[in-house]
Amino acid sequence: MEKLRARFELHFSTKVIVPLVALMGLLMLTTVKLLDLRVTQQFQLEATRSLAAADSFFRGVQKTHAQELVLRYRNLPKEPRYQAQFQSGDPPTLRNWFEQDLLGEQKVDLIFYVNERGESVASAQRDPLISCSEFELKCADALKHAWQRETITDMVEVGGRLFEVVAIPVLVGSNDNPIGVLTFGLELGNAAADQLRNVAQCQVVLLANGRVVVSTKPAPELNREFIELYTAQAGPRMQRDFSSKGILLGDEHYFCSAGRFESLGKENDLGYLLLLSYEKRLAALHETQQMLVGVTGIGTLIGAIVVWLLVRKLTAPLRELRDSAEAVGKGDYTQRVEVKSRDECGELASVFNQMTENVARSRAELESTVQTLKATQAQLIQSEKLSGIGEFVAGVAHELNNPLTSVMGFSELLGRADTDPQRKRYLEMILKSAQRCHKIVQGLLSFARRHQPERKLSNLNDLIEGAVEFLAYQLRTSNVEVLNKISTKLPPTMVDPHQIQQVFLNIINNARQAIEAHQRKGSITLSSEVSGAHVRVILRDDGPGIPEGNLSKVFDPFFTTKEPGKGTGLGLSLCYGIIKEHGGTIVVRSKPGEGATFIIELPVAPDGPTSQNQPEDTDFTHAVPNALEGAGRRILIIDDEEQILQMLKETLSAEGYQVDVAQDGETALECIRHTSYDLALCDWRMPGLNGEQVYERARVFDPELCEKMIFLTGDVINQKVQQFLKDHQKHCLPKPFSLHEFRRAVRGAISSQDGTN
Repeated sequence: MEKLRARFELHFSTKVIVPLVALMGLLMLTTVKLLDLRVTQQFQLEATRSLAAADSFFRGVQKTHAQELVLRYRNLPKEPRYQAQFQSGDPPTLRNWFEQDLLGEQKVDLIFYVNERGESVASAQRDPLISCSEFELKCADALKHAWQRETITDMVEVGGRLFEVVAIPVLVGSNDNPIGVLTFGLELGNAAADQLRNVAQCQVVLLANGRVVVSTKPAPELNREFIELYTAQAGPRMQRDFSSKGILLGDEHYFCSAGRFESLGKENDLGYLLLLSYEKRLAALHETQQMLVGVTGIGTLIGAIVVWLLVRKLTAPLRELRDSAEAVGKGDYTQRVEVKSRDECGELASVFNQMTENVARSRAELESTVQTLKATQAQLIQSEKLSGIGEFVAGVAHELNNPLTSVMGFSELLGRADTDPQRKRYLEMILKSAQRCHKIVQGLLSFARRHQPERKLSNLNDLIEGAVEFLAYQLRTSNVEVLNKISTKLPPTMVDPHQIQQVFLNIINNARQAIEAHQRKGSITLSSEVSGAHVRVILRDDGPGIPEGNLSKVFDPFFTTKEPGKGTGLGLSLCYGIIKEHGGTIVVRSKPGEGATFIIELPVAPDGPTSQNQPEDTDFTHAVPNALEGAGRRILIIDDEEQILQMLKETLSAEGYQVDVAQDGETALECIRHTSYDLALCDWRMPGLNGEQVYERARVFDPELCEKMIFLTGDVINQKVQQFLKDHQKHCLPKPFSLHEFRRAVRGAISSQDGTN
């Protein structure tokens, strides 16, 4: 179990395959279950409908049969050949007539005649086991209706047998006064039940007064179950609503419904059960279930194999990179990763190779800071891996900004202390490289986060350079040279810098892709100038150009000449919309084979001062420490990074400040409780108490110090941080910062304190 857990934690393929296969299996099993449930419900619904139709048909047959009996026998006493016999009332004559004519001719099982005095004059039956006296007694209710000159039908039970009864009044004279009642009985036996079974297509069980009378399913051992089912389902005597129930009789599954026969006798409980078997359908369903489970298992296995092969193929470059990284980690800086593709893995391999070369060249000169650089290198590698994932950019930036602060600060400290020109040049290169890393992080942060539309005074040169710097790697690997001819003096414009920079980014990237697809190398020329009340930016490339027929369509939504999957046709359309919203114009000029030129004009901000680009400050000699500047002043530095604490402490101590350091919020609060400080510098994100919590707790016992507190943070885009600083009007020094910026912030805080005092 521990080995399986360790494999799941260490192997990426296992992390992908196990959840995916589990999900596939769960989806397939859910599909099988839903399909099984649906099929079961469907055939149960069909069986219920069939049984309902059979029940309705069965009731209709009974009603129709009763009507036929009335129609067949009600005019029998009125026939001339029979009237004389009824009027004579001679029992032997009537009995002889019943036995010889009516039993055979009318196909009845029992006949008796009652005269006007209510006496049974004559009777006849096919089966001598039938008790005529009991039959006459059970027909008492029918006789009452017949004496009212009404031909009536009824259902009775005699000797454990069911009979349909027809009672016919015998009328004579002009007043049609009844002189007697002729009663017929027709048994509902096995033959009748078989006929009903064939018509209704289901098994029929007839019951009377708590016992089974006739059953087309001959199984005496089931009679008790039949009686219980009838009692449970038949309901009240007058109930007519249909209901069915699934049951198991023996080894066979049935749907069952029950009903009652209408009877004039209140004491009679006569009814029936209809049984419809669905055993064959159930067997077919079970067979289908087994087939679906088998197909599901095979599908899951095939899917798992395909996913495993795909993951193995996709992770092969990562495994190669892992092996190379392990070799570099052991000190083999000659290790190189073969670049086999131009996708993210290829870019990662190229960056890895370039990083390895840089580290190998600078290893001898940077031996004293090798441990710090290794940590920074690992963080930079990690940031390269995660640079394309926007949701992690903010966290990566914070992690990079802390060591970059240390690299920049210690580079400056070493630059002031070292007099060797060559080593000083190396340190300047380190500082410039760290500043370049800082710009890259800022560029990633700028494009990774969403911005609310906000127009402010901006210099278009800065936005152009930012776009070029963001695409520097792609331009370099595509062999595209950028020629910079932008004006050094350009008036500011009122624009949304993020939207305008996105316009420059789209156009430059489109030019790069066009050059890369059609030629080995090329160039993009960027220029800017003032044209009346507008600032004009011209972006020209020497690529294949745009066909004349497409020039009028390039800004149309969804128009693209790229292959499917490589372009949406929305980039230039969005650029056009952004420029129009800013009150500017964008046009394109091109001829096939001569490249394309995009000209953008934006209005100059009214009364806007000119702005010039300021070079990065990398001179180690511009600020010589003044050992008397901080004399008599005490400063507290709070940061969880030991390197930053050491760097800042040495910087301030060299200028005469007395410096205390704390690596966490609790230690800092103890220092503030027992010592009076002129200034406190606090990191925002730390283990335990963060900067905001330290500030809130310190306000309780030293509010004056909190008013002078300066915050340090590498989390430069955190909205919570920005809102806190705005609400409390606090100064924040974003990491990484140069020692010049740090000293200027400290002097500003101390000077404002002196002015206040």
